Amino acid sequence: MSTETLQPHGESIRRAVKWISEVIKEDPYKDRREIIHEAELRFDLSPAECEFLNEKFICEG
Repeated sequence: MSTETLQPHGESIRRAVKWISEVIKEDPYKDRREIIHEAELRFDLSPAECEFLNEKFICEG
């Protein structure tokens, strides 16, 4: 998945998507739930933003 295919609103969520994409690219076998949880904390995301990440990165994975 590339960040070009996602157009979330808000700077924090855009930075989180970019960061998650980079982590997955570096280590494609790392647990995506762990990555997303770390992004939620690192970028102080709202519940709706967290749901967006789960839908895009876990459901597609």
